Amino acid sequence: YYYSRKSSKEAQPTTATTILLTLLSLFLFTQVFGLSSVAQVVLGKGTTGHYLSINLAFGIGVTLGIHASGGVSGGHLNAAITVMEWILGRLDWRQLIAYLTGQFLGSFMAAATVFGLYYDNLYDYSNGNFTVTGPTATALIFSTYPSPKISLLGAFFTEFMATVMLVLGVQVIHDEKNNAALKGTRPLITGFLVLGIGLGMGMNTGYAINPSRDLPPRIFTAIAGWGTEVFTAGKHWWWVPVTAPILGCLTGTLIYKLLIDFHNESEEEIENKPERTDLETS
Repeated sequence: YYYSRKSSKEAQPTTATTILLTLLSLFLFTQVFGLSSVAQVVLGKGTTGHYLSINLAFGIGVTLGIHASGGVSGGHLNAAITVMEWILGRLDWRQLIAYLTGQFLGSFMAAATVFGLYYDNLYDYSNGNFTVTGPTATALIFSTYPSPKISLLGAFFTEFMATVMLVLGVQVIHDEKNNAALKGTRPLITGFLVLGIGLGMGMNTGYAINPSRDLPPRIFTAIAGWGTEVFTAGKHWWWVPVTAPILGCLTGTLIYKLLIDFHNESEEEIENKPERTDLETS
C-alpha cells in the first residue's frame, strides 16, 4: 500500500533476490493480519469481531509491513503502485518482476496460512461445503466481492476512487517538497490512511485497492475447494481489483502533480533556501 522514493532507479543497490525475499516475508506478515481478521469476523458470526476489527487489522498489518521492508524495498506492498512506478520510469523491469513476484507469492502463502489456521472453523461453519455466495459463503474471507446492491460500474468506480485517495495520501505523507510527515511516523500514518479508506469506502467492494492483495488469494481459493466460481461471481468481478487500482494510481499521481507538486519549490530551491536566508540576513 506504500512506496518511498528509495524505489527509484537511483535507489540503494539491492539484488532481485533480496527484494523478492523481503517482499515475500513482509506480505505474509501484512496479509496474515488482514485475512485472519476477516476470518474471525465471518466465522465468529459477529461474536469475535466486527467490521472495525477488519479495518484496524489491515491498518496494523500495513504499518508493520512497511517497517519490515522499507529499508530494502522501499515498502512496495501494492502491485498497482509498483506498476505505476515502472510506467513512470522509476523502476527497471528486473525490479518490477522481483516486486510483483514477491507480492504475489507472499499473498498466496498468506491465504494458505489463514486457511490452515481456520480450517476446522471453516469446515464447521460451512458443513464442509466451501461456497462463494449464499448464507454460509466463505470465499469473501480471502478476496473481495462487490455488494449485491451495487452495479459493476459503481463497484469499479469505488475501487478506482479509493485508490486515487490512497495514492494522494501516500504522496502527501512522503513529499519532501511539501509538508511531509516525519520519517519515523510515516508507516503509522500510512496505516491510518488505509484504515480511513476502509472506514469510509469499504461498504461497496471491501476496498481491495491492491491487485496483490486480491488476486493471489482468489487463485488460492479456486485451488483449495471454492472452484472457478471465485472468478465468475459478482458479474466476473475478479478483474476489477486488478485494473481499477492501476488506473487509480496513475490518475492520483496526475492529480497530485497538477494540483500540488508542480506548485512546490524544487529540491534544489529547498536546499539553497538556508543559504539565501543567511545571505539576506548578512
